[in-house]
Amino acid sequence: MAKLIYTIGEVSALLGENTSAVRYWCNYFEKFVHPARNAKGNRLLHPEDVETLRQIQYMVKTQGLTLEGVMQRLGEDRRPIESRVKALDMLKGIKAELEEVRKTL
Repeated sequence: MAKLIYTIGEVSALLGENTSAVRYWCNYFEKFVHPARNAKGNRLLHPEDVETLRQIQYMVKTQGLTLEGVMQRLGEDRRPIESRVKALDMLKGIKAELEEVRKTL
């Protein structure tokens, strides 16, 4: 069951990135990522924002795009990127399951 709201620390743990990198991406891509703030001023991210950050991470880390290049890609049709990110997440899950199976053998 997916959460409705994620803190920036939870998002950074999900992505395996530094909190400062996620915070910078939130500020840089404010047109696409819209974190809410609680009374203390902490960023709270919705699942759609987490998915956008996942796509940003994929384009920066895997495809080697600059932040300006990512900005252009996010403005275009994002369906190919979404499908690649979902496939990559699925493959990581399968790999983790296979490693668990290997440990039990």
